[in-house]
Amino acid sequence: MNPSVSLSTLLDLLQQQDAARIGLFCNQTAFVFEKRKYLLELLSESKALKTVFVPEHGLFSELQDQEPVETLELYRRLAEQVKFVSLYGQSEESVRVPVQALATLSDVVVDIQDVGCRYFTYTTSLAYLISTLATMPTPPRLWVVDRANPAGRQVEGSALPVQYSSFIGHQGLPHRHGLSMGELAIWLKRFYQGTFKLSLVSPTSEDFFFQIFPSPNFPSLQTAQLYSGQCLFEATNLSEGRGTTRPFEIIGAPFLSWEKLRSIKHDFELQTDAIPWLNYVLRPLQFIPTFHKYTNELCGGFQVHLATGIVNHSLLNSLVLLQIMNDHVPNLWREGPYEKGNTRTALEILVGDKTLLNFVNGKESLKVTIDYLKHQENEWIQSVEGVKEERLFSVFYHANLSP
Repeated sequence: MNPSVSLSTLLDLLQQQDAARIGLFCNQTAFVFEKRKYLLELLSESKALKTVFVPEHGLFSELQDQEPVETLELYRRLAEQVKFVSLYGQSEESVRVPVQALATLSDVVVDIQDVGCRYFTYTTSLAYLISTLATMPTPPRLWVVDRANPAGRQVEGSALPVQYSSFIGHQGLPHRHGLSMGELAIWLKRFYQGTFKLSLVSPTSEDFFFQIFPSPNFPSLQTAQLYSGQCLFEATNLSEGRGTTRPFEIIGAPFLSWEKLRSIKHDFELQTDAIPWLNYVLRPLQFIPTFHKYTNELCGGFQVHLATGIVNHSLLNSLVLLQIMNDHVPNLWREGPYEKGNTRTALEILVGDKTLLNFVNGKESLKVTIDYLKHQENEWIQSVEGVKEERLFSVFYHANLSP
């Protein structure tokens, strides 16, 4: 592993460079509690901070999904002489980090909270930054604050093939990768065969881990345990819980009656009784989203709870639930393109795997799917052997045994 320095050491090093011209990729999670200031403010105090790259959802996670980041001038109150660059504008090209924005910089600092799943677009924004650095003859040095993975070291899913890759999922990453932010950066540097200097930075304190939500619909660590599976409900005509206080825990729609919910719950519980890794507890309820799908409409649905004392495989649970929903709900899948410049549906982009797509559409068995996931997860764990600092695991193997 790359040796890491402390954040205070990094600040000292950058302030000692006479010609330092610093870029920063961050959002509100880059808050240094010990200093009671944003990292953006601390870097700008030395006058060396030149550019801030702002991801989807905005600097303060104030924007909902798929809303372009355009009100950049408002951020300048934090740092008057700093240029703010949106990495999520109106155009398809806006998500890529332009070479000209990096060419005059000596260093780029990354401090942003990933959530451990490939659908989270901060992961792809980091990948695009690294891919640009890898093409430059004289790139700036990259510093990555090595934030812990809120979803833990658990691995779920299969590596994304190039034909399904997009801004919603980077090629080669499984649904739930198990890597810290620094480990992810090392893997991406290897993926793009970069020769630039990469150094990891230790977070200042773990006492404040995940106290700042990284995006508007990711309020808690509980969300991180469910997101790898429940994000797939974005591919349906059901609400995935946006507009409620429990996004990705609550799902439903106005057309789901109590009778329909009982039938879905019954069929899902038949599977959970037979398979130890299927441990969602479905609690039927009614809810009214305040925005997004079915705004101000009464919806029938479920809140997903995790059974205690059992390791959860969210992806498998949600795939099974989607397959059952597909049997009970006509026209379940969201139609049309999901992303600018990409003709694939949301289901194709998010699931991103032919075997798993066949499973949710009732064309593949559960046994074959579990065996396939077991093999895919083990391959990922072995492929990142030189990248990770702590052992990753798949729930299909005993946690105390090597996979």
